[in-house]
Amino acid sequence: MSAHAHTAPDLSVSQHIPVLLDEAIDALAIKPAGTYVDGTFGRGGHSRKILSALGANGRLIALDRDLSAIKSAEAIKDERFQIKHSHFASIKKALLEAGIEQVDGILLDIGISSPQIDEGERGFSFRFDGPLDMRMDQSRGQTAAEFLGVVSEQQLIGVIKDYGEERFAKQIARAIIAARTGGDGITTTGQLAKVVAGAVPKIEPGQDPATRTFQALRIFINQELEELSLVLPQCLDLLAPEGRLAVISFHSLEDRIVKRFVKSEQDRDDLPANFPVRAKDLPQPRMVAVGRAVKPSAAEIKRNPRSRSAVLRVAERTHVA
Repeated sequence: MSAHAHTAPDLSVSQHIPVLLDEAIDALAIKPAGTYVDGTFGRGGHSRKILSALGANGRLIALDRDLSAIKSAEAIKDERFQIKHSHFASIKKALLEAGIEQVDGILLDIGISSPQIDEGERGFSFRFDGPLDMRMDQSRGQTAAEFLGVVSEQQLIGVIKDYGEERFAKQIARAIIAARTGGDGITTTGQLAKVVAGAVPKIEPGQDPATRTFQALRIFINQELEELSLVLPQCLDLLAPEGRLAVISFHSLEDRIVKRFVKSEQDRDDLPANFPVRAKDLPQPRMVAVGRAVKPSAAEIKRNPRSRSAVLRVAERTHVA
């Protein structure tokens, strides 16, 4: 057992392949002496690549809410690098604590890292039977098991439907509440997967019936969409003129938030098209989209199937205050 415990961290690091690595770093248009933020360190693939593009006077601050990610960051011995245990929705506060008010680029890699999925005891995956935890930051907050122990059927339907885009949300919620009422509750990933499988008709070959429910609970427990909505305006405030924001999302709900945010900043005037006003008198955008959304190549998807749903969106801060 102890031998396995020693080898597990190295294995998870080697297994974690950063998604859209070159594309994301290219998108940041790194200046050698610039200051950059990796808002989601994970296992450091993007951070290492940013550091390799920075010069001696460059600086990189990484954030992560996951304590195991913080621990793996200790392996980077580089005076230009600093890691902070923080949700990225607290990006402004974390940077002010580091004495930074403005940066040249911010990378956000939204979602879950492979090691989190592959560590059964974290409770993110139904492939391993483990405690139903699902918290990215295990130092705070409610576990998925605790949430399922108290949630009403109506709220649970909403969570599974909204965050999992699951059409059988009603049947699944009813089955979970029934299982909770009839026994000791649902405390492991295996129990939850079994309950969901029993409630959903077997119609989608290749996809486990529990996939959408697990995704929905993870997004809810970690407040992922709220975090994303909170961090984007802060990124806009933190970026220096010509600074870049690069966001990799893995879910249509997340991608929609990013797309709408950039579009709302780009189209700042809400005036009708035929309104009698000169173009130069209109509010100018503080941020503009750079290029089109980028998706992984067929080669990357073959190498790393988990990258298949990834979308990279890039925006640049203008000179408008």
